[in-house]
Amino acid sequence: MAVELCLLLLLFCGSTISEVQPIYKPPPGTLDFGFVPAKTYDTGAYHEPGPIGILFKVVHAFLYVVQPNPFPQDLIRKLAQQKFGNTQGDYQKAIYYEIGFIVSAALGLLFILLLPLVGLCFCMCRCCDNCGGEMHQRQKKNADCQRSCFATFLFVASLIISVGVLCAYAANQHLTSQVRGAKKLVNSNFKDLKVFLNDTPAQIDYLVSQYNTTKDKALSDLNNVGPLLGSRVQEQLGKEVRPALDAALTMAGAIRETKEALENVSVSVEVLQEGTERLHANLTDVKMHLSNTLNDSACTAAQAASTCNIIRNSLNQLNINANFSGLPGVSSQLAKVNDVLKIDLSSLVQKGYAAFNDTPDLVVNQTKNILSDIKNVLESIGSNISNFTKTLPVQKIIADLTIYLTQSEAYVQDYFPVVEQYDFYRWLGCLILCCMVVLIVIFYYLGLLCGTCGYDKHASPTTRGCISNTGGNFLMAGVGFSFLFSWVLMIVVVLTFVTGGNIEKLVCEPFEDKTLFKVLDTPYLLNQHWKNYLSGILFNNPNINLTFEKVYSDCKENKGIYTSLHLEHLFNINEFLNVSMYTEDVALRIEHIQINLSKIVLLDEIGKENLLNFSSSGIEGINFGAYLTEINKSVTKVDLLSFANDLEARADQLPKGALENALKGHANNIRMIHSQQVVPLEQAMSTLNQSIRLLKRTSSELMVKVKNVISAVNAAQLLINNNASLVIVQETKKYMDTIVGYFEQYIEWVKESIAMEVAACKPIANVIDTAVDIFLCSYVTDSVNTFWFGLGGSSIFLIPAIIFAVKLSKYYRRMDTEDVYDDMENGNNGYHKEHLYGIHNPVITSSVEQW
Repeated sequence: MAVELCLLLLLFCGSTISEVQPIYKPPPGTLDFGFVPAKTYDTGAYHEPGPIGILFKVVHAFLYVVQPNPFPQDLIRKLAQQKFGNTQGDYQKAIYYEIGFIVSAALGLLFILLLPLVGLCFCMCRCCDNCGGEMHQRQKKNADCQRSCFATFLFVASLIISVGVLCAYAANQHLTSQVRGAKKLVNSNFKDLKVFLNDTPAQIDYLVSQYNTTKDKALSDLNNVGPLLGSRVQEQLGKEVRPALDAALTMAGAIRETKEALENVSVSVEVLQEGTERLHANLTDVKMHLSNTLNDSACTAAQAASTCNIIRNSLNQLNINANFSGLPGVSSQLAKVNDVLKIDLSSLVQKGYAAFNDTPDLVVNQTKNILSDIKNVLESIGSNISNFTKTLPVQKIIADLTIYLTQSEAYVQDYFPVVEQYDFYRWLGCLILCCMVVLIVIFYYLGLLCGTCGYDKHASPTTRGCISNTGGNFLMAGVGFSFLFSWVLMIVVVLTFVTGGNIEKLVCEPFEDKTLFKVLDTPYLLNQHWKNYLSGILFNNPNINLTFEKVYSDCKENKGIYTSLHLEHLFNINEFLNVSMYTEDVALRIEHIQINLSKIVLLDEIGKENLLNFSSSGIEGINFGAYLTEINKSVTKVDLLSFANDLEARADQLPKGALENALKGHANNIRMIHSQQVVPLEQAMSTLNQSIRLLKRTSSELMVKVKNVISAVNAAQLLINNNASLVIVQETKKYMDTIVGYFEQYIEWVKESIAMEVAACKPIANVIDTAVDIFLCSYVTDSVNTFWFGLGGSSIFLIPAIIFAVKLSKYYRRMDTEDVYDDMENGNNGYHKEHLYGIHNPVITSSVEQW
């Protein structure tokens, strides 16, 4: 069965796993393959004994006291290799290890041999009226104390015997109940093994079906080769192309701004020239009218003369300051820039952008044939996987193993009633042994009860009552049955002690700490020609390092059987499904992708010539200094508003009259001139200032800037025409790594699933745990050890019980003769020898009491 099961799982594993060397950095996006379907196993390979577990721990502690030595690995290995006894030291080591059991068994044998012999001698001695057989009791002063002590000791011994027999009975019942309940555990193991077989094909089908996830993702990337590969190529080329086009587009904007600035300069200069002429005329009229007003006779008055003189002296300030009539014109430069703008440079640059942005579409159009071939390869991989799995005799192997399991289960079911029947015989035999002890204990308890209740301290030994006498007889009956049954009990105790104790120390404890597996894994142990027995059985290759301990541990952790049994040594997966061959084919086809981007034109010759014409438009020849000199001047020599306010203030200093009113009228006229003529001129000067400064910035090294733009565009065009292939190769390699990475993710996922989830061999470990740890150790060995522990304790305490019962019976039974107790006044000590003063008791005539 094991070989067939291994072959099945090997075939399963082989259809889904292959090894591919990782060739991509960094890994692609993670694919989600979901979870491998797995059913829950019913068997819980753990046994909790319940309250009786306390007794089991006590027995384990006792066995540790009897046998504290570690597991004798070397001796077991020599014994298995038939080399035991080659040296005298082997026997000494074996005796040293078993010394506790040997001493205990020897004491048991002495008990078996001596107790019946002692019982026989004791019986014969009593028949000869010795050993307490004579029905006569000496009177002693401490008789009550002795009787109480004997009764107490006997009661304690009986209690201990009772506890021991209860322990034995509980162990007997526990073993029977566990054996009856083992059927459910066995059925659970068979059910798990069937689930293990039936669930494995579904898991394999799931692994195979998840290839579609990989294929769909790869096809999705292939269908999106434009956004993926094309965008990557575009992104890399864009590092050179986009800055060049951006610079050209910026220069196109600078041309438009230059035109606007030249137009503003031309208009502003014309406005300023006309405005300053008109302002000069108006200011001249204001000065003339002010002068005429100041020549009035009213200014000759003493109160107004000084004020009029001050105003007269300030009239020279009413004049223009800036002279725009001498500024050169910019009409020639404006005409050249207008000629440049006849060609829409921005449109040409946008065409370059559009052509460059069509890179993904170019990639799609130029890779149609290759991508079609790659898709066919992906489809063929899936077809090969499906066809290969169909050729495997999976269903036949499963059917054979299922039949084998069914037959094994039927065999167990057929023989389980036989096991239960034999267990019933065992249970009955153990119950009889317990009943022997119970019978003895009952006699002791009845003897104590009757003797204690019927004892009369005022009655003489020859006149004791019937109840007291019956109690003594019960005690002697218990003594008799003790001699009859004790050796039988001890034979059973010794046999079960030696057997159960050694199983616990040599099997159960080493199994628990896995020392037993280390012994089984000893090279050349189970087969003198094989270094590793398990690999020799499975693979016919004993040199493979496959150990019982590792297999059991892996199955205990519910790992896949492929990993646990190292089935790769039996089944070379690459020979059946070499996915690396397909990925290499895919990678080779992707590497042959050829993408030609020479059709992309970033900026044609017309656009470049347009840029050169702009650089020679002559704006750098404008006399910016002359413009800035006049712009930095104020429109008038004096602030007209301040002059008007000052004039009005001085008018207020004059006497009320026509002169004051005339001066205030002139002040208002000056304010009007400022608001209507000076303010617009200042605004025109501000516009002129901004335009001149913009033209100055633009004209600064204009030829160098234009040449740099053209050089950047030419370099980007050269990269696209000549060096784009290097970028395309690099990005195609990354694209290929992404596609191949999906397959490697699938393979790694399959490997991990095969190792940890597919055909998880927990049921196999459960079968071993059920057979050894639960059934053999927990059910049988612990129960047997507890049985002999309780029964052995009861048997040992029969000895003190016999002694105390014999001693105590003298105080309860009715005697034939008794001592005569004289008065103390005669100087006698009150006790006389019974052959001189013995008084016959005519009431006692039964010969039974002569026992």
